[in-house]
Amino acid sequence: MTQPPSPETDTDLIIRSYRIEDQPAVSRLYTDGLLSGQIAPNDTGADVDNVLEAYFDHDRHHFWVCELEGGVVGMIGVGSDERDTAEIRRLRVEPRLQDTDIAQQLAETAVGHCKKHGFLKVRLDTRYKGDAVFELFSRLGFKHNRTKTLNEKDLHEFYLDLYGE
Repeated sequence: MTQPPSPETDTDLIIRSYRIEDQPAVSRLYTDGLLSGQIAPNDTGADVDNVLEAYFDHDRHHFWVCELEGGVVGMIGVGSDERDTAEIRRLRVEPRLQDTDIAQQLAETAVGHCKKHGFLKVRLDTRYKGDAVFELFSRLGFKHNRTKTLNEKDLHEFYLDLYGE
């Protein structure tokens, strides 16, 4: 189960929009996920290399970072390829902070953005396994759609219907 950040973490935690000076930290978080095997080997990371073009091309798309004590420790993005369906992308939290509620706060920020901008459905997928991932997305209202195996790793797909809200 995900634990809340320690009191000193909670007071210093800031979730804010991406700025160009965040790029080295965002690239590091992406690379850490790649090295831990949580990203598909054929994932080019083109969106991570071009955050402004990929996530600030339309007001319905966005990218946030989580800052703690002046350093970027997490990230998340919202994009869409369909008119009514958003996709949560690149949810990452530094390994030392993965047992905190940072991922939940980032995901809540992204879902709130999706609601504000009129999306009817939100999709996300992850290669992470374990009860904590399923618990997190379940608490946020996501349903596990399916699990498929790609490159000998399981890819868990989730969705959230917003049209009933």
